[in-house]
Amino acid sequence: MLCYTKVKQVKNVTGFWNVDLSKDAKKQYIKLNRSGDHRKPSIIDLIDALVVDLKHHGPVMNGWPNYGVIDKGRNSFYHCHLRKGKPTYVACWIVINENKIEVFYVGTHEGAPY
Repeated sequence: MLCYTKVKQVKNVTGFWNVDLSKDAKKQYIKLNRSGDHRKPSIIDLIDALVVDLKHHGPVMNGWPNYGVIDKGRNSFYHCHLRKGKPTYVACWIVINENKIEVFYVGTHEGAPY
């Protein structure tokens, strides 16, 4: 069983964060479409961009739409909207330790774990 750190104790000692998608998030990622066009990027492109941002800036993503902390006590986590509309797509991630972040949900808002 993983022991998650509290949101308020986030710090990184190495400079860059290790970011992984959980087993479930990988399955969700594979099911999403890469049907972007020149007017807007696909959901897969947005998830890839979020992962790059998480690697470079850590779990606090104030620049992403509807970014926030979902406070569930010991297992608090972060989320943001990837694309608004119908359906709205969201991503959720949690800090595992001082330099590791796990994205555990990518998909529609209706199926989000909050």
